[in-house]
Amino acid sequence: MTALRAALTTRRLADHSTAWALLRAANAPVAVAVLGAHLADPRREMPSAVLINAVEADLDELRAHGFDLPQTALQYCKAWLEAGFLIRRPTESREELYSLSDGALAAIRFVQELSEPRSSVTESRLTTIVERIRQLSIETDPDVSRRIEMLRTERDRLDEEISRLASGDVEILETDRAAEQAGDVLALAAELPEDFARLRASLEALNSRLRRQLIDEPQSRGSVLDDIFRGVDLLQESEAGRSFAAFYALVLDPERTSALDDDIDALLERPFARSLTPEQRTQLRRLLPAMQDSSSEIHQVMTSLSRSLRRFVQSEELAEERQVNQLLRAATSEAHTLFEQGCRPFREIGFVLNLTRVPVSSVSALTLHDPQDAAVTEEVVESEAPPVDVAELRRSVRESEIDTAELIDAVNAVLRDHGPCTIAEVFSHRPASQGVASVVGLLDLAERHAVMVPDRHEEVRWVPADSVADARAAVLPVHLFKEPLP
Repeated sequence: MTALRAALTTRRLADHSTAWALLRAANAPVAVAVLGAHLADPRREMPSAVLINAVEADLDELRAHGFDLPQTALQYCKAWLEAGFLIRRPTESREELYSLSDGALAAIRFVQELSEPRSSVTESRLTTIVERIRQLSIETDPDVSRRIEMLRTERDRLDEEISRLASGDVEILETDRAAEQAGDVLALAAELPEDFARLRASLEALNSRLRRQLIDEPQSRGSVLDDIFRGVDLLQESEAGRSFAAFYALVLDPERTSALDDDIDALLERPFARSLTPEQRTQLRRLLPAMQDSSSEIHQVMTSLSRSLRRFVQSEELAEERQVNQLLRAATSEAHTLFEQGCRPFREIGFVLNLTRVPVSSVSALTLHDPQDAAVTEEVVESEAPPVDVAELRRSVRESEIDTAELIDAVNAVLRDHGPCTIAEVFSHRPASQGVASVVGLLDLAERHAVMVPDRHEEVRWVPADSVADARAAVLPVHLFKEPLP
């Protein structure tokens, strides 16, 4: 690439790249820190209300440490959405979900790499490069004999390794080198969220482009419509769709995912895993679920976009969009013609504009609400209070409160006439006049004033207060009343 081409490409990125815009924003440190803390990892999406509350709490803490943040969390989230840092996705419920765009993820990952730089050269990376080049050389070589020779060489190396291990010559990877390779694996996995976000943006852009072709470009309508009516999934057949389909099939392969899960569990039990940070161990344990969750989300997006495109074609929506597009083109052409003729805005042009059916009225025609219109005009008549029924009041009190005084009198009477007694013996001489309320009240008195007999229970019977239902019974611990209750 020449210097001129590189400069033009860089200037285009500086003008249109979301990642570049985030890094040069006025509050770039705050935006990178807040958005990265809540949406980068491990959570990918958040409801709007939850995100705004979390951002508001972060803003309060940042202001306390000297950051100048005059706006509210809602205003900052709205500004980030308009700038393309956030993506808003509707759901079946009324609440919207927010996620990071691919550019915002790239900027956040760039800042993280600056703050925590990886080693510039590692053995594991070089080994990965050599193995990938060799594998690519084998799979792309048209000479069958050379491919067979290379595979046999690889087989001999593996046989030699197996023989060495069988003889007891076991060489375990050093802790530092094992931790280094684990860090390189996690570094590769850290790029996946950005790849998923870029794939989702590509699918949405492809969906929009197909819709524009169906509306604007008559020459492309035939092929696109034929494909859709024949059941061809244009999104899945695209380059991005085919690439994701291969990845999705790999992630959903039960044999491979089970083997990968077992390998991760085994790695975390190795001694070198103790040299990893808690964040690295968590990322390693969450590697497979994170890939499955993200790929399932992309699959749902692809399926939703495909169904939406098919519904757009098969319903009347496409015809309506075409008609609107034709009307807009005709209006634009007419306006361009009038402009070339030098027509002034206030000049009569002989064009009749049909008004819509929406009624238009002046603000002065509105009438204000007068509270006097709802005022009561009838005279208020005072009524005398009815006489109080003391017996009815007593009955209401007994229904709402436990008559503790009656229970104390019953216990004291049984003690005086029969000596020490239990709850069941009290009710055998003085029935529960309030039903279960009397049982609860006497049990409360027993816990405070009686002696509980260990490992003994008794059955207590009573009749409900309404005297309609059958008798009830309950098994309670034995409490012995020995002294009169105060």
